[in-house]
Amino acid sequence: MSKTLLNPFAVALGTPTNWSGFVGAASTVPGILISLPASSLSDIYGRKKFLLASGFVFATAPFLYLFISTWWQLILVRFYHGFATAIFVPVAEASMAELYPSQRGERISLFTSATYVGRSIAPFLGGYILFSTASTSDPLYNYHIMYLAVAATGLAAFVITLLFLAKRKPPIVAASRNQDTLRRMYAGWGALAKNHAVLAVSLVQASLYYSFGTVDYFLSGYLKNSLHFDFFSTAAVSGSIIVLAIFVRVCMGWLSDRMGRRTPIIVGLLVCSAPLIVLPYTSDLRIILLLSLVYGFGFATATASTCPLMTELAPSQFVGTSTGFLDMMMDVGQTIGPIVGGFILGASLGYVGLFLSSTIVLLFACFVFAVSKVARRR
Repeated sequence: MSKTLLNPFAVALGTPTNWSGFVGAASTVPGILISLPASSLSDIYGRKKFLLASGFVFATAPFLYLFISTWWQLILVRFYHGFATAIFVPVAEASMAELYPSQRGERISLFTSATYVGRSIAPFLGGYILFSTASTSDPLYNYHIMYLAVAATGLAAFVITLLFLAKRKPPIVAASRNQDTLRRMYAGWGALAKNHAVLAVSLVQASLYYSFGTVDYFLSGYLKNSLHFDFFSTAAVSGSIIVLAIFVRVCMGWLSDRMGRRTPIIVGLLVCSAPLIVLPYTSDLRIILLLSLVYGFGFATATASTCPLMTELAPSQFVGTSTGFLDMMMDVGQTIGPIVGGFILGASLGYVGLFLSSTIVLLFACFVFAVSKVARRR
């Protein structure tokens, strides 16, 4: 379920302001811990086992939300839930990169856009569930009903995963179990850590998701608590970022396959940094919706090229390691963003300081990437 509705749930549980960022970041911490090891091991033992493991977490985690009664329990459940995407996304991206080596931008973007479809539906469906049960005397009951719907979806996805993988061989042939697993893992990590171009792309990814994590978690609170928008208006603004990205990312991935990755990344960073400066100075729904669309366009433009570029910079035997490293940096950004944002709000810097911090981070990453030695042409 989108963080658009997670923030109100955290407020309903009485989460202290200084801890609100930890609620938003809890699900991204597993990405820091497990994305790189899991994807590196998938280079050695194949992708299927790890896709099944992530599917199991997707199926079981939503049921735990039904037993939440205090805010610290929400942090623990979010932490467990985060292992699902931490494993699934980099392993699936590695599979896409190896299956379509000349169309990595387009195919990885198509895969990501498919995940965006679910994320775009989530705020609207969740908002409808909350709205339809809003007359109930117990406010937590409304959220438990919402997560029951999430649980049903996760369980269905796991069943489909079992059926699909049971009929197909994994696209990557697993390496011999006699190989030195740790040596291969460390070799891949070392190869990426010594590559300055890889580090520049990783900084861009972390910065993009620092801003996205901040916007995704705190924008709904700003619209609801400061501007007093209803659930549907809040969901429309937050969901528009993802809806636009569904189409933009595929187009930009296709374009980057033909013109290179560098220009889309720089343009995307500049475009998505601008709306965040204006956002806290307006209360007009139409203007805010336009700003969110501009931000979503820039975000999708940049992220459509980061993963394909990463897989091209890494040696072919470490494709999974490269996507895992990039996703780890993505989760570093998504983790730091809400946490820092919570402290900014707690320090009375307000939403002006909150969104301005994201702009500064994006512009810094743009400068570092622009002066880096990442190839100007493919």
